[in-house]
Amino acid sequence: MFEYDYVPMPQRGRLQWPNGAKVALILTFNLETWDLTKDTDQPYYAGGPALLPNALAGRIPDYPNYSWREYGQRVGIWRMFDLFDELGVKASCTTNAVTFERRKAMTDACLERGWELIAHNYEQGELLTDFHDDPAAEREIIQRSIEIYEKHVGKRPVGWLSSSLRGTLNTPSILAEEGFKFYCDIMNDDQPYMIRTDKGPIVATPYSNVINDFTIVTRNMRTTDEYRDLLIEELSVLHQEGEQQARIMNVGFHPHVSGRANTIRAVREFIEFAKGLDGVWWATREEIADYYAEIHESHIPGQLTGGGGK
Repeated sequence: MFEYDYVPMPQRGRLQWPNGAKVALILTFNLETWDLTKDTDQPYYAGGPALLPNALAGRIPDYPNYSWREYGQRVGIWRMFDLFDELGVKASCTTNAVTFERRKAMTDACLERGWELIAHNYEQGELLTDFHDDPAAEREIIQRSIEIYEKHVGKRPVGWLSSSLRGTLNTPSILAEEGFKFYCDIMNDDQPYMIRTDKGPIVATPYSNVINDFTIVTRNMRTTDEYRDLLIEELSVLHQEGEQQARIMNVGFHPHVSGRANTIRAVREFIEFAKGLDGVWWATREEIADYYAEIHESHIPGQLTGGGGK
């Protein structure tokens, strides 16, 4: 079990980033890999919205939806790597454990660049919420993910994002026991905060399903210009607010969405805008978690003992 305090923004101490930065900007690549089929007659949710509706039974290959996502692994991700290399910025990459072995070229490309890799479940279509009432099975999935990560990266992961953000009441506790520093599933803030578990604290570094290409482009069918403008608007407001209270902005990128030829311009123009701002911290989540673990008491006192209110 886990809990965190309800502390509205006006009741917090001032959060300040290193070197007076106003916004910690995290550009997240989601390196996801899913099974072609599952042994079930139930509709197979592959960890993201389907391009074509009316999902098939898991035992039947759904090539339109499978191959649409696979475009990102074959083409889109390399377009995004090229863009980030050209602009001289880094991404913070979440990766399913099976990506290391089935689509190794993607994770190798991140490691070659020295980019942050975050554990993102074992396989994208295996949701932790399917094991909500079986903590032992959930623990086994997390430990299996750790084992594959450590084999390929050479160290244990310190951060976790669940497939489709479908964590359980047990997830933060298991992660804390396994030595994780931060957890990304709880999307309720523009700042980090502490989560309490029976196995010790873990830092919440919120992800976003709103500032996310799936939501903006695939679900809401925004144009390339609208996609760019929404990202710029979000960063502009957070940057202004960051004069008084430092903020986090996470942008979720999926290579089969943002890596398309008709959307990559939005990513380019947003990054060019961000590079023109002062006070942007191009941070990794681990850097944020380590920093926040040291200063959290000045931001929200009593978080580890429940003294910040409910």
